[in-house]
Amino acid sequence: MIRKVNAYRLYLALQFLTGFAFSMIFVVASLYEATVANLSGLQLVLVGTMLEVTVLLFEVPTGVVADAYSRRLSIVIGFFLMGIAFLFEGFFPVFSIILLAQVLWGLGYTFTSGATQAWLSDEIGEDEANRAFLRGNQFDLAGSLIGMLVAIPLGNFAVNVPILAGGALIILTAFALALFMPEHGFKPAPRENRNSFQHMAEILKKGIAAVRSRPALLSILAIGFIYGLYSEGWDRLWVKYLVDNFPLPNLFGMNEVAFFGILRASAMVFAILATRQVEKRLDASHAPSIARAMVWITVLISAGILTFAFSPVLAISVVAYIAVSVTRDVMSPLYDAWVNQRLDSETRATVISMSGQVDAIGQIASGPVAALISLTSIRAAITVAGLLLTPALPLIGRANRLHADPAPASVSDEAQPAE
Repeated sequence: MIRKVNAYRLYLALQFLTGFAFSMIFVVASLYEATVANLSGLQLVLVGTMLEVTVLLFEVPTGVVADAYSRRLSIVIGFFLMGIAFLFEGFFPVFSIILLAQVLWGLGYTFTSGATQAWLSDEIGEDEANRAFLRGNQFDLAGSLIGMLVAIPLGNFAVNVPILAGGALIILTAFALALFMPEHGFKPAPRENRNSFQHMAEILKKGIAAVRSRPALLSILAIGFIYGLYSEGWDRLWVKYLVDNFPLPNLFGMNEVAFFGILRASAMVFAILATRQVEKRLDASHAPSIARAMVWITVLISAGILTFAFSPVLAISVVAYIAVSVTRDVMSPLYDAWVNQRLDSETRATVISMSGQVDAIGQIASGPVAALISLTSIRAAITVAGLLLTPALPLIGRANRLHADPAPASVSDEAQPAE
């Protein structure tokens, strides 16, 4: 029981700290790239595409590392690389350096993606971990809200200061995890196999087999691909769209960082309240309940993006942005819990990493399209992003129907030779 409490509390603390650090960075990152680094719409999308290409290339290999060696080691490496990446970006507002920072950031992220969820599931159990994802999301949102409020005065000194402060905090988090993070539930590969690429390939093979043997999981990963398709055009262009199309208010005599900080903070407050209600009313271990929620979330995100793109006034665009932001914050932990249903510990990090990889594939596929459309109209690129969500709706229905079927035998059992 002590082990469970410690792992659970550490996970919540980690969610709070990362939410705090990343929100300081993200409040100003798009503004920094669009104004200080003077990136065009095309360059902004290419920055995002570079990040997603890196995630695509390394998501599954790093997931295999987490399954074969150590979840904790993978997470520590990931946080250290991400911290270095943000220091690079904050110190050098140059397109080429920002691209390099995306590579480091993407590589670091892949070391944590899948490994964090798998570590928690090993330490406290799958069902408790699925509930912890929703609880942890609230800590992440709370940390994000505070981080945004801290970023506003820091950004008034210089737009890059919150990026540098966030990067430094992420590096400190890596050192803290190296010292205090427990890892009792994970069973590493035998020492003689740890340097064997054959063993790592076997884990990857079992992870692929787990997906192929679970049609519902395959549909869920296809939904993740759709979510990747829409997000690139939205994430990279919404700030530039507001800067280019509306006169932004001067709040408290500060620069534009204050406007975007308060905007994101407002969205975060609503997201915290919404996530709390979802946690109370929805069973995160019940796949059909998640599927029903995902239908509404998908519709709301698509409608919000389209409203944002065609709004004639800033106030309506602000409300639409908040609606999109809140529903996305609710969606993330639900999707993690959806993927995490009935996975074997041996391949858990690898399969969860595959969900990150299909998201990256979707963003890479849509990135060039969004970049080309943005050359003509950023509004058109954002509109296309909203429409790209609609194919997810029939896939959600399919995944829900397939979840009603009995679970197949575990891949690990099927892989055993006959006696």
